[in-house]
Amino acid sequence: MNRKLLIAGAFFGMIGIIFGAFAAHGLKPVLSAESMATFETGVKYQMYSALFLLMLAGIPIASEKVKKACFYLTSIGILFFSGSIYFLATNSMTSFDFRVIALVTPLGGTLLISAWMVLLISAIKLKIK
Repeated sequence: MNRKLLIAGAFFGMIGIIFGAFAAHGLKPVLSAESMATFETGVKYQMYSALFLLMLAGIPIASEKVKKACFYLTSIGILFFSGSIYFLATNSMTSFDFRVIALVTPLGGTLLISAWMVLLISAIKLKIK
């Protein structure tokens, strides 16, 4: 599981850097300030989540069950939360109206929060000798 966490964390981190640079250099001239700020929010939360996955891989006392749950909750949460934000922020650039997927954003956020909650509950239950 640690290998999956490292790969996912590195992948989502790399994509976050690419999307952040793309926004700063490619989207800035074509998006409103509000849309840019929205896009940057997606990048920030993707980066925070990538770092969470990397950190989780290095916690030896977290069980495999906890790591697996956090892996799936975070990975799907990034796709739903940040992914929908990227589409919503660039909505004006496409012919498809991405506002129909707006409800995916809070679901993704809930999944990200749930991953942290799983880790928190695990830490609370942990008995260190």
